[in-house]
Amino acid sequence: MKTGCSAGRVPEAEPCPYDHRGGPCSARRNPGYQGMEECPMMSTINPPGVVRFGVHNHVPAEPAAMTILAIDQGTTSTRALAVGTGGDASIASVTRHRQLYPKPGWVEHDPAELVRNLQTSLDAVEGVAAVGIDNQGESCLAWHADTREPVTNVIVWQDNRTGAAVEQLKRDGAETEVMERCGLPLDSYFSASKLAWIVDHVPEARGLLKQGKLRLGTTDAFFLDRLAGACTTDITTASRTSLMNLATGQWDGELCRLFGVPMEALPEIVPTTGHLGEVSSRGRAVPVTASVVDQQASLYGHGCRRAGDAKITFGTGAFALLVTGDRALRSPDQGLLPTVAWQHAGGTPEYALDGGVYCAGSAVEWAHGLGLFGDHAALNSFARPAAVDRDLLFVPALSGLACPHWDRRAAGLWIGLSLDTDRLDMMQSLLEGVAFRAAEVIRAMSRLTGIGDEISVDGGMSVNPYFCQFLADVLGKSVAVKSFPEITAIGTAQLAGAGNVRRGDGEAPVQRYLPGTDREGQLERFSEAVSRSRQWRDSPAGE
Repeated sequence: MKTGCSAGRVPEAEPCPYDHRGGPCSARRNPGYQGMEECPMMSTINPPGVVRFGVHNHVPAEPAAMTILAIDQGTTSTRALAVGTGGDASIASVTRHRQLYPKPGWVEHDPAELVRNLQTSLDAVEGVAAVGIDNQGESCLAWHADTREPVTNVIVWQDNRTGAAVEQLKRDGAETEVMERCGLPLDSYFSASKLAWIVDHVPEARGLLKQGKLRLGTTDAFFLDRLAGACTTDITTASRTSLMNLATGQWDGELCRLFGVPMEALPEIVPTTGHLGEVSSRGRAVPVTASVVDQQASLYGHGCRRAGDAKITFGTGAFALLVTGDRALRSPDQGLLPTVAWQHAGGTPEYALDGGVYCAGSAVEWAHGLGLFGDHAALNSFARPAAVDRDLLFVPALSGLACPHWDRRAAGLWIGLSLDTDRLDMMQSLLEGVAFRAAEVIRAMSRLTGIGDEISVDGGMSVNPYFCQFLADVLGKSVAVKSFPEITAIGTAQLAGAGNVRRGDGEAPVQRYLPGTDREGQLERFSEAVSRSRQWRDSPAGE
């Protein structure tokens, strides 16, 4: 029930899209960020429109019948988007979870906390007809087959505890066979080495394996088993483990043997959409009709359907995906990863090329923690030439380099510092460095197949005008920023059956940044800096 709200909306004042559990709201939309300014009913926001801590204290208006609930279970939070019969979408809940760092290079989540947050999302609205859930991708854990209780914490995709084991597999000459079977390089980023680590280092897991009661898998399989009684994983998530044969879409016995992961403990691989089990929403059994990796959900939410359509999400890292249609393109020499984009029930898989950058938004937050800047708004523009024009470059290899280099021994690097370099210079070069790294990925993709003239972007860094314009310049392509921030959840809702989704009270405008200054040639200069950052550490980052 609405309690009165007076937030304004650009370009004209309209009611705030949220209901409140107490008191009026004076939040205003900020066209510079294409999101909500800080609302007194929300927790800390940074940048505006992105909840950082705790539960979002807004609830949507009572939904119409046949609401589809999309749950975006991400690296830092669990977000729920309710989509009504008419396609109107509203955020139902946002809950942030803890990041656990038990040892250097280790990153974990509490699976019980994640399950509680999922149930909070499921209970956030009434009248839910179907649920779609997207997941973190490579993050994984072990649990008891009978009790469905976790045996370990979730080992997050960022975790690099298995770096040494992966390096040993490379020395043993296993990488070529792994690439041929699953299309992925040997890297601790993927799930296989993490699942093997559990079997090797967790006594309870080994005991359950002997009893035939061990379950190993990515978080989606755990959530579905725990909440819906269905121990399954969708094909997009399975394709991120290094254990699925890309040609067959099934677990590969040789890969499981090579990594040391018992295939009998893995979940069944199923399509992205269909009847995937039933969960409880406010005491009612509701079908789960879509399960998908978050980046593939984002690709779908951006409207990328045809071969050549591409998007980049700038979150903790930066993730570019390019639709390739019914062909899984392989390019080991370019460091690009063939992956499953989605598979509808009864259909055949659609494929994509994936290229990742380990540090994007996390590099900005790292710099914030160092005190290099205070307010994010200070980074929206710079009254000085581009840092690269002054030979100041930053390589965001704080956790090593992913595509197209795949070098975990690479280290973060500023080069071109001088006595007159100040904090804003360093931040300007940091933003440019993330853009350059994304451009490296897109350039590698363009060498393999055609890419459209426009690339769609989203994520926290996409609210920064300087960053987006620089990205357009270095790509030499139009950059389209969707103003509705929940692109991943929208894609999940569409896969779950929502069809067209209207962002807020109508189709959200798209802000386009057209190439201005020609910076494509400066990518070669950046590549020189990257070469100086490579193989710097004696051991992979995080070990």
